[in-house]
Amino acid sequence: MHVIVWEYTVPEAHRDAFERDYGPNGDWVALFRSAPGYIGTELLRDEKIPGRYITIDRWATEADFAAFKKTSGALYEAMDRQFESLTSHEVKTGTFRSVQ
Repeated sequence: MHVIVWEYTVPEAHRDAFERDYGPNGDWVALFRSAPGYIGTELLRDEKIPGRYITIDRWATEADFAAFKKTSGALYEAMDRQFESLTSHEVKTGTFRSVQ
């Protein structure tokens, strides 16, 4: 499994919109669902630090994610620009592979 983890800091005024757009029924998941190899996304809210979130995107393989980016890269980038105003900080924590 290929896993991508992102960390976000979201100002209080944007948290509802962020949770809607990045959550399990949000626009990001809707875009990813169209791709072969997409397994799912989790949106996690920090219990101690207000406004801190993590997303965990799961793909069957790194090649599946690469194929998605090749076919939907322009839409992915457009959505990223559209939603960047919801966060004050965004960092890709890393990409991970399942340990067998």
